[in-house]
Amino acid sequence: MLLSDQAGQTAAPKIPRPATLRESVIEAIQELIVSGQLKPGQHLVESELAELLGVSRQPVREALQQLSGEGWVDLHPGQGAFVHVPTLEEADQLLAVRTLLETESARLAAQHAGENGVKRLRALCDQGIAAVRSDDVDGAVATNSELHALVTGLSGNKVLAELAAQVARRVRWYHTPVARQRGMDSWEEHKALIDAIEAGDQRRAAKIMRDHTEHTRASYMEQRENEPVEPAPKPVRRRRPRQLG
Repeated sequence: MLLSDQAGQTAAPKIPRPATLRESVIEAIQELIVSGQLKPGQHLVESELAELLGVSRQPVREALQQLSGEGWVDLHPGQGAFVHVPTLEEADQLLAVRTLLETESARLAAQHAGENGVKRLRALCDQGIAAVRSDDVDGAVATNSELHALVTGLSGNKVLAELAAQVARRVRWYHTPVARQRGMDSWEEHKALIDAIEAGDQRRAAKIMRDHTEHTRASYMEQRENEPVEPAPKPVRRRRPRQLG
């Protein structure tokens, strides 16, 4: 059905536009950060990123500006851009929110998943277990994200799914450093979760998901406390030249 504008003339619905070059560069840099190819505190050189991504420096500069506003990058005058080093408080708060969202997702998924949804969850779980056994950390992390996203999708609550999606990529960033440490334990917890969802046991599914996400949160916090990441160097104050005379 066509819409009408204020003048009463027919107006066509807006067609989704393709991603701009800047948006593509933003997503590429985020992925490099999430995957650990760009480390927390690492200096980001525009020319090097431009060469790596096969673009000019302008979209890289624009992307770094936007990523700074979103908390992925820190800009230091006189020093340049650095990958943001999440504080313990930031990580703790975000992982706590994730626990709340995904606990409710699991409870609702136990009510709405159905036979096909459970089948898809088990396929992802098998894929994740295979990745752990082959020591494919990136594959395990990516599959873990897919499984959690599917649980949220199966909840049937679109608002909940949108909120969970907003924090998903940053959660993946925090999960990557502890994926090997969590190892098979994480996937055994996934199997128990899927069993509860298949049984339609909402209370049990919620408890398993809450405990599961809290285990990941605790592992991340423990690793950060034992192996603190060095922050990006602070800007150096430039001395003014002495005036003669």
